[in-house]
Amino acid sequence: MPPFPVAARAALADTQLRHNLAHATGTIRAKRAAVVSEVANWEELRVAGAAIKDNALRSLDETLIQLEKSLRDNGVTVHWARDAAEACSIVAAVALAHGVDEVVKVKSMATQEIGLNEALAEHGVAAWETDLAELIVQLGDDLPSHILVPAIHRNRAEIREIFRDRMAGAGKAAPDGLTDEPADLAAAARAHLREKFLRAKVAVSGANFAVAETGTLVVVESEGNGRMCLTLPEVLVSVVGIEKVVPAWTDLDVFFQLLPRSSTGERMNPYTSTWSGVTPGDGPQEVHVVLLDNGRTRVLADEVGRQALRCIRCSACLNVCPVYERTGGHAYGSVYPGPIGAILNPLMKGVGDDAQTDSLPYASTLCGACFEVCPVRIDIPEVLVHLRSRVVDAHRPGPPSAEALAMRAAGWVFGRARRLGAVERAAGLLSRALRGRRSLRWLPWPGSLWTSARDLPAPSRRAFRRLRSERR
Repeated sequence: MPPFPVAARAALADTQLRHNLAHATGTIRAKRAAVVSEVANWEELRVAGAAIKDNALRSLDETLIQLEKSLRDNGVTVHWARDAAEACSIVAAVALAHGVDEVVKVKSMATQEIGLNEALAEHGVAAWETDLAELIVQLGDDLPSHILVPAIHRNRAEIREIFRDRMAGAGKAAPDGLTDEPADLAAAARAHLREKFLRAKVAVSGANFAVAETGTLVVVESEGNGRMCLTLPEVLVSVVGIEKVVPAWTDLDVFFQLLPRSSTGERMNPYTSTWSGVTPGDGPQEVHVVLLDNGRTRVLADEVGRQALRCIRCSACLNVCPVYERTGGHAYGSVYPGPIGAILNPLMKGVGDDAQTDSLPYASTLCGACFEVCPVRIDIPEVLVHLRSRVVDAHRPGPPSAEALAMRAAGWVFGRARRLGAVERAAGLLSRALRGRRSLRWLPWPGSLWTSARDLPAPSRRAFRRLRSERR
């Protein structure tokens, strides 16, 4: 992926994309605002959610060991994965050990993060997405562009064409005469997925929460496809980021109020599935849990950035972000787009090595809307500014950028009163030469980098120091 400014410029030229995004994010924002306004103690819930996550992160070494013990006591095989390659190899080994050539998947950001589908394909195992939006993205050979609604950049007409052209190659074909009515599209997806649910022997999931006290994993969803994946197959493999752990079952009370209102604008999740290992004769009879690091301990070591690990993947920050609404998720070049992606990706990968990653902290106006809606009070603007300083520091040893040279020149001017006074007098002469014009519409390079996109206000005829002397 190119750096964000380059990718964003291409996205801004797509008027259909901008229309789709504005309509979808506007709808979700309105629904969220309505249900949040019903909760009198919403701010207290936000504070409680942040405190629970911080408490779990501060004692992560102990909480994860407790989670592992609880899972093993429940008959679960626990694996630890330091990075994406280890996690993918573990899941592939389980699938190959059972001789399957396909698995069904619950919507999972963690498995997208590690590129699991592509890794399984290299071993001859097809991974079928069962979430409706993820199915649209997969059939369209596309990339997700939103945490909650991965196909938010598609409209109904585009989805109908994808179903008509691609479903037959992946299983049951779309019905003849398929329309773009939501009910018809959902029915086509349901029929297509049903045969996969019924024949799958292995399923792969993530988890919204992992309860250390009881060894319980939790998935919340809106369609019921997750429930099918978690109950029908014989084998279940769950890839869970280590930051998803919460200490106690009672902690879920807070998050079950925060998450649905912040994500889908609903008072409660239509489907909340919990599973605590193996129960003879009921559900999967072999359960594996892969506890994934993949950069999370790097984030934990950052005193400012570690608050990003509170994230419960609700996507509220995307829906209020003016930058995301105009560029979409693909411009961020990651499975985590929007404001949270602009901090998570640099924190997990590190800065200074990749131009695309280094550009993400600048993909923001710092308006603060993301912090206002975050259900666990992640101060995303604070982390963005922190990461910008780290990006600058990472590039100090190399040749200075044009921006750095400009700042050095400004520092030299402001460093001595006489220099600043000379510049002020020169600015006054320039203002007189403009003969009353209020702005400059063109400057030679490098000033043209500014005036090519915006006007430059004309300098005042009377310098600040002169005005100050006259006022005295």
